[in-house]
Amino acid sequence: MTTIEKQLLFFSFLAIALFVSPYFLLGEDAHMRVHDNLDSNIAWYKVVTKSGELFGSVHAVIPQIINGLPRNAFGTEFSGIVWLHALFPSIYAYGLSQAITRVFAFIGMYLLLRKYVVPDEKWVWIRIGASLAFALTPFWPSGMLSTLGMPLALWALLNIRAGERSWVNYLVLTLLPFYSSLVLGFFFFLSAMGIWWLVDVIRGKGWNWRFFFAIVYMTAIYLAVDYRLVHSLLFSDEPTSRDEYFHARLPLWRVIRLIFKNYILGHTHVMTVHGLIILPVTLVALYIVWKKKLWKREKLFVFLHVLNFALSTWYAFWFYKGWVPLTERFDLLDKFNFARYHFLRPMVIYVLFAISLKILWQQGHSWKKACFAALAAQLVVLTAFNEEIAHRNKPSFREFYAEKQFKEIKEHIGLPVHKYRVASIGIHPAIAQYNGFYTLDTYNNFYPLSYKHQFRQIIANELAKNKKLREYFDEWGGRCYIFVDELGKHYMFKKNSKRTIKHLELNTDVFYQMGGRYIFSALPIENAKQNQLTLEKVFHSKESAWTIYLYKVIP
Repeated sequence: MTTIEKQLLFFSFLAIALFVSPYFLLGEDAHMRVHDNLDSNIAWYKVVTKSGELFGSVHAVIPQIINGLPRNAFGTEFSGIVWLHALFPSIYAYGLSQAITRVFAFIGMYLLLRKYVVPDEKWVWIRIGASLAFALTPFWPSGMLSTLGMPLALWALLNIRAGERSWVNYLVLTLLPFYSSLVLGFFFFLSAMGIWWLVDVIRGKGWNWRFFFAIVYMTAIYLAVDYRLVHSLLFSDEPTSRDEYFHARLPLWRVIRLIFKNYILGHTHVMTVHGLIILPVTLVALYIVWKKKLWKREKLFVFLHVLNFALSTWYAFWFYKGWVPLTERFDLLDKFNFARYHFLRPMVIYVLFAISLKILWQQGHSWKKACFAALAAQLVVLTAFNEEIAHRNKPSFREFYAEKQFKEIKEHIGLPVHKYRVASIGIHPAIAQYNGFYTLDTYNNFYPLSYKHQFRQIIANELAKNKKLREYFDEWGGRCYIFVDELGKHYMFKKNSKRTIKHLELNTDVFYQMGGRYIFSALPIENAKQNQLTLEKVFHSKESAWTIYLYKVIP
């Protein structure tokens, strides 16, 4: 390793440290994404680690959520991120997870590029720059290394495929399942590796049992780690909310539009931020390959281009309404999201970026300057996607969970929290859950279908007024919320909002029968009495993003 490579590696790790520093410097005043993060996962980790059921059986329930949410809905206790939240305050657990994920994303991509893609020393800037850019992508936080760990796994599997017997390869395959998810990335990666092994066999390259058994070994580790998921899919016969999930509804023209939207912009759970810099670079490189007829020399480059577009096509067509006959016959096609093969795209796009830069680099001195400019520009763009910058106008961690404010509410009610149930309007129920309240509403991947139908009675009149809300709840239902027609699909009304709720129609008799006694509303309800609600008190806090109107149900 040359001196310049050592210096660039040092700079890269320093850049990652600076990138994640806001979580540690600002603490709970740091900002982060709300969607599928503050509104769910972070609260889930706290609930499950405080529930006493972290190691509960596959039949255990957590009474704090929906009068008994199955323990399996919170996933495995063998996930590294769960233990970070068990051992550290939530904000620092989150920061440590960000640091771990980004460091190993960088290491994995660097090792892959250095050994198999751009190994020559003259391309040191390319492989380290592309690896750093990959590590700074705004990945979905609770996915951990589910997508960003793929280059490291691929490096280890390629080593084994080539006959290398180093224990490091097997250590990678053993440890990655403890800091990633099978369904959020590695099912698709490992099945793709299985296809690769089969193609090798068909092409006459031999059976390569070492490669095959490495794939099987890693799969077995994942199945053992995610045993709760396996049990839920294979052995649980209780209908869940996933049984009413319906995804195949798009006409062909919208599918085609979605192909190009995903190809150019990506997806919120696997944000690659490639449309502005990387995509033009790869297309220019493709033009050079076409112009100079370099197809044979750049087979990997061409394959990755085709694969990249194919993954977006597969993702979009998963939602095509033509699937309906199959989904009606095989319910697994609705329960399991096979569209997530597009989760391979972050790795594909950044390897493609590195090869594209190599092709440009080979075109002459002026093109080398263009390569440096492209790398610098991509890093600048990714810096703008740092959570502290991108979500600066959203509530901070402290403002979102508003612990002091909800402690005041708890003290005002004056009863043990397990003696009553609450629900929220205009704010996410995860806030109440994080603060220890027992909630009738929730956001979870799955829960008993019988509960969904029971809860629906509370909001039936509101759903009847709004087709979009009705379809959203009936055909998915992951957000089991007190939906209000006047508010639509908006759940974050901050304390500076001037909105009021004028025409609320809830079945508070059912709410009361289910144990509901209080509603936390972010907005005043003008017709509260018509809904058998009485305003107890309004809670304000400088440290909170919300004004909470505490309503009590009077049956």
